[in-house]
Amino acid sequence: MLKSFYLNSIVYYIAGISAIVFVLSYFEPAFYRIGGLVLLLLAIAVLIDTLLVYGKKRGVTASRELTDRFSIGDVNKVKILLENAYPFPARVSVIDELPDQFQERKWLRKAMLGRDETHEIVYELVPTSRGEYVFHDINVYVHAPLRLVKRRYVFVAGKTVKVYPSYVQMRRYQLLAVSNRLQEAGVKQIRKIGHSMEFEQIKEYVRGDDYRTINWKATARKDGLMVNNYTDERSQQIYCLINKGRVMKMPFQGLTLLDHAVNATLVLSNVALVRQDKAGLITFEKNIDTFLQADKHSTQMNLLLENLYRQKTQFLEPDFEKLFSVIRNRITNRSLLVLFTNFESMESLQREMAALKKIARYHLLLVVFFENTEIRKLTDKKASSVEEIYIRTIAEKFAYEKKLMVKELHKNGIPSILTTPENLTVNTVNKYLELKTRMYI
Repeated sequence: MLKSFYLNSIVYYIAGISAIVFVLSYFEPAFYRIGGLVLLLLAIAVLIDTLLVYGKKRGVTASRELTDRFSIGDVNKVKILLENAYPFPARVSVIDELPDQFQERKWLRKAMLGRDETHEIVYELVPTSRGEYVFHDINVYVHAPLRLVKRRYVFVAGKTVKVYPSYVQMRRYQLLAVSNRLQEAGVKQIRKIGHSMEFEQIKEYVRGDDYRTINWKATARKDGLMVNNYTDERSQQIYCLINKGRVMKMPFQGLTLLDHAVNATLVLSNVALVRQDKAGLITFEKNIDTFLQADKHSTQMNLLLENLYRQKTQFLEPDFEKLFSVIRNRITNRSLLVLFTNFESMESLQREMAALKKIARYHLLLVVFFENTEIRKLTDKKASSVEEIYIRTIAEKFAYEKKLMVKELHKNGIPSILTTPENLTVNTVNKYLELKTRMYI
């Protein structure tokens, strides 16, 4: 712990006033004594304040409490604990040295600590990029009782925090999935068509059960009606394919489309694991960067989280042909492949259509791409001039082209989702549950 001595601005104001009085004494000698008296009293007051604030070796202590990892795009709480050991109430100003990524240069909190009182300062941070964030020291300025002098304490509190994909969002969906309440997060309840082929058990008939599932042989052996109970097929392979190319660099609400795709992948993989499916991951750009084999082992979620945390990209053009080659050689069983990518024009879709059709020939491919929210703002805005009419017409053309892409994919037997980044997770989970319910996998 280091310490420094500072004078508050009021000391300089009083000294300035005494200097003016000394100048006036040139015209009126009586002012000379007044100026000297003011300086003397100021010096005595400063001395008293200094003795009080430096009377204890450690008058104030400060420490920081925070988790070892943050969740990107979510509110993360940080707590600073202050304790006053002075025999008088202390007014303090706290400056926490935040990580460089936040670019927060005016962070300041003030508090009043009573005698022997402990105080908490809680604040929130929302990181917008994955990686390591380094917190530095805590600076505490203690003002003396007369507020003429302040003492600076520097508490060494360096700590590195890793910012992961949104595990806060993941946990929320996990709790809802475990309790079968996903509809509370916006996930739709989908009516099942027929039954999946996985038999679970024979149970007694209760009102509301489908009479077509009555097991007559079991009923003959019992006194009451018995029905077959079915469950969703399990251990199906779900791969999330993330395009890390240039088209995923577009920002939305402080995050890139890539970060939104990473967050949605984490949630979808977790929901799949909760439902006993196997979750895997492929990230690609010019080359295949990550290939994590689909599995439902207890450590799979941690492997997914660590792999998603480490994703970095140069935002080059993606190679879909190389992606198809890897999928064809390394994924042998029919799987659901959820491709997170983006297309801004029909031409960009047509360039990759051949590779997408090849992938869809062997697997169920779901293409997830993004609606341009800025264009939607232009189309919703009323035009009041010829220039605005022209801009709105061009915006509507681009918006219509996005809808044509959906039709083009469906025409080639490839289901797709056109979504805003904010609704990405809910729409993707909805589609996954729909495909499972309709037994497309």
